Amino acid sequence: MTRAARGTRNGMSTTEVRRGEPVTTVLTWRVRPGREREFEEWTHGISRCARRFPGNEGVSWLTVEDGHRYHAVLRWSDRHRLAAWLESEERARWHRRIEDIATEVGSERQSTSGMESWFSLPGTTVQAPPRWKMVLTTFLGAYPFTLLVQWLVTPHTTGWPLPLRAAVFPLVLLPVLTYLVMPRLSRLLRLWLYPRDGR
Repeated sequence: MTRAARGTRNGMSTTEVRRGEPVTTVLTWRVRPGREREFEEWTHGISRCARRFPGNEGVSWLTVEDGHRYHAVLRWSDRHRLAAWLESEERARWHRRIEDIATEVGSERQSTSGMESWFSLPGTTVQAPPRWKMVLTTFLGAYPFTLLVQWLVTPHTTGWPLPLRAAVFPLVLLPVLTYLVMPRLSRLLRLWLYPRDGR
């Protein structure tokens, strides 16, 4: 597979993203004071629209700081399908609906692939933590669920063919880690993962 060239097409960073790898993109929006309720209603509609697009693997919204800054975390199966959504007329129509309500902070748009997407901080340009911290955090997230799978699931699959038994573990563990455990664990350990003094 070839690596994508460094670029900012449509404001999306595609630095070193492999063809066919899942991509997580964070979009940051600044909402005008007093228009938060309208913006939140809009997020429901555009999220439903995005989920219907091929390759979409989830849309999450976060708000931090003073409540006027919102972050959309988009997960896509690959950068080409993500680009198709970003360039789509459907998305453009949704954006036109909030031209006087909110503005995307284009300078803070970022995309990551691989393990780093579990540790990205929405709306920032902070680098991913050191690999040893990512490995330790992933272990803390994966270990309890590994025990549960071994205890609750594995005993019931002893008669299955080996390829099928081997598939059970990643099919159960990876979605749980990606969508439930790691986003929460990385927020819980945020001060340790991203110390202010950079240690």
